[in-house]
Amino acid sequence: MEVAETKRLKALEAENTKLNKILAEQMMDVAALKEMLGKYL
Repeated sequence: MEVAETKRLKALEAENTKLNKILAEQMMDVAALKEMLGKYL
């Protein structure tokens, strides 16, 4: 693997980590909203 490929891989891994964190936060928000909504039905 060349240096450029290694740098690209590290950048993609960092972006993937960031996106996974955002996804997890959104999933928690959805779960909380569903729980709140369930109390009103």
